[in-house]
Amino acid sequence: MSIVVETLEKLERRLTINIPKTEVKTEVDKRLKVRGRTAKAPGFRQGKLPMKMLEAQFGAQIESEVIHERIIAAFDRAVQETGIDVAGRPSFSEVTDNAPDGMFAYSATFEVFPEVKINDLEDTEMEKVITSVSQEDVDNAIEIIRKRQTRFFERGQDSEYGDGGPDLTAQEGDRITIDFVGKIHGVEFEGGKANDFEFTLGERTMLPEFEEAAYGLAKDDVRVFNLTFPDTYHGRDVAGQTAEFSITVKRVQWPVLPPIDGEFARGLGIEDGNVQKMREEIEEKLNLEIKNRLAALNKRTAMDILVRQADFDLPKELLRIEMNVLMENTLKRLESENRSIEGISLPPEMFLSQAERRVCLGLIFADFIKDEQFKVSVDEVRSRAEELASTYEKPEMMLDYFMNQHERREELEAMVMEAKVVDWVFEKGRTTEKFMSMSELMALQI
Repeated sequence: MSIVVETLEKLERRLTINIPKTEVKTEVDKRLKVRGRTAKAPGFRQGKLPMKMLEAQFGAQIESEVIHERIIAAFDRAVQETGIDVAGRPSFSEVTDNAPDGMFAYSATFEVFPEVKINDLEDTEMEKVITSVSQEDVDNAIEIIRKRQTRFFERGQDSEYGDGGPDLTAQEGDRITIDFVGKIHGVEFEGGKANDFEFTLGERTMLPEFEEAAYGLAKDDVRVFNLTFPDTYHGRDVAGQTAEFSITVKRVQWPVLPPIDGEFARGLGIEDGNVQKMREEIEEKLNLEIKNRLAALNKRTAMDILVRQADFDLPKELLRIEMNVLMENTLKRLESENRSIEGISLPPEMFLSQAERRVCLGLIFADFIKDEQFKVSVDEVRSRAEELASTYEKPEMMLDYFMNQHERREELEAMVMEAKVVDWVFEKGRTTEKFMSMSELMALQI
């Protein structure tokens, strides 16, 4: 049996396998004899069929099996002997022209993994985002918590906090309860009517024109106004149309936020009610949150740079596999959102760009893993696990989960390695730091 490997274009290779026909016939005859022990046919006792009859009935199938086994074995041996790094699965086909005498000839076409090369990053300009938590950020976080604990009292009625003042009309921050009905061309439409509907002014949960119309109204007031639905409105039947709304105010309530005191701190888990300790814990949590967001943002920048500076071809077979995975994941996501996928056709090619990025980065990271400087130690994994576990109510239990669950530990190892790669990219390039406020960072879609 002889094996010849040819280089086609780029990553494509072709391996030609010649298998002696005598070798195949010998094995076929051996298997036919085995098959003949149990074979049956009308007029013959079991195990007494003539060889010619066995050949006619089972020969072609057995020959195909033997040739397939020999091809796979020869291919695997050639890969081991030559050290070829095969990417994806080979495609086998019979060679009918110029096959050597007395041989079955087959070719295996496949791709090899590329030699990963990244262009020099020394002249690559890159921007690394940094930030810090200010006391104003802590104040803002506390205000968000306070707003979640807001209590509402009806304007004009006495309460433990007063009556809200002489102005009984709806103002910013007030919660208003209304009945409303909307009509288009004088006809009520689906979803355009409600009773005892509540919303808070200033939270922008309603369309701007609707919310604006509610300002300045008091209990029992009625207001009629026009509202034009945006063309992109989720209610397709009314999108782009103008409706006439009538709202009747049932109740106007003014907000009271809890004071920042010991009781407030105890509600956030500070047993002794120390407000300063509460602020320090909030600051610590904010620091961890922005650290994770910074890591994600700067990782995306570093990965973009690696993809741009990558100088190697991508195996077509790996791209094909990745495109199909992305397509299947998209369909599964649509199903999980209770959206019908019947009749939906998603050509794999629409995921080509995303697949190229993922395959490229996968090959880069597979190459980096071989480099000693990107090795991940147990201590590094544990440190990352402790950091993540600290955000849970029972950190000891979560630490044990992260360190002893195989999949979770692998995820942590990947996270640590990614961080090493990101640091390496910024160290290699012409990096400038860009300060971004916490509010700007939190507003980004990462």
